[in-house]
Amino acid sequence: MRRQRSLLTVVALCLGGALTACGSGSDDEGYAAVGAGSSPKGPIAPSGSVTLIPLDGSPSPSTSGTTSSTTSPSPQTPGTTPAPGGTARGSAATGSDTGTGTGTGTGGTTSAPPGTTSPPARPTRPPNTATAPPPGTTTPPPPTTPAPPATPATLTLSAPLLADADKRWCEKVTMTFRNTGGTAATSGTVTFATHIIGALGVDWATIDSAQPLPAPIAPGAARTHTYTVCVDSWRVPLGMRVDTQKVTATWK
Repeated sequence: MRRQRSLLTVVALCLGGALTACGSGSDDEGYAAVGAGSSPKGPIAPSGSVTLIPLDGSPSPSTSGTTSSTTSPSPQTPGTTPAPGGTARGSAATGSDTGTGTGTGTGGTTSAPPGTTSPPARPTRPPNTATAPPPGTTTPPPPTTPAPPATPATLTLSAPLLADADKRWCEKVTMTFRNTGGTAATSGTVTFATHIIGALGVDWATIDSAQPLPAPIAPGAARTHTYTVCVDSWRVPLGMRVDTQKVTATWK
């Protein structure tokens, strides 16, 4: 019995991958040599017939002339979960045995613990909408559009309103000047065309005279002014008169 147990121990040592040189002698005895020599690349099968007798609770013994081996479980790699059948999911077996590992997992998702509620999703703002600023903030004024360039002054003249003066060679002429432009008329000249009319209604001559414009005249404003228009006294003898028929103006 002692010899059989010794043989079983030798076989287990050979199959465990230790640096052990195994051999067998005659049927009467067996030995195990442990030395400092080079270790073999694999277990050496016994040369003779070996009979394995199981221990208490072990499976039935193998037949003569055969050897049985058991593979010690590979150490579990940290971070892997052993799967049924002795293989580690997500890792490959090392050593002389080859194995394939399959790994499954989901990334990027986190489930909330039981009893908690997920926060509501933030509502998205539809396009082409405006949001009012919070209270207490001032909204900058919109950009100002430059005013178009002002148009120059433009004067319109009314028809002359005539009246007799205290002398027959003079006449009172009332005029209204209206500025319809975009700039004030700051200065100008008013020209009067006065006709010399005889006793029989004959137009003997036309005399031009000029006087200053009643400036300034603002844009959109109107100015009324009365002028006293006179000609030389010798041009209007007794029985003749003056008649201002045309008035023009220039300005800037």
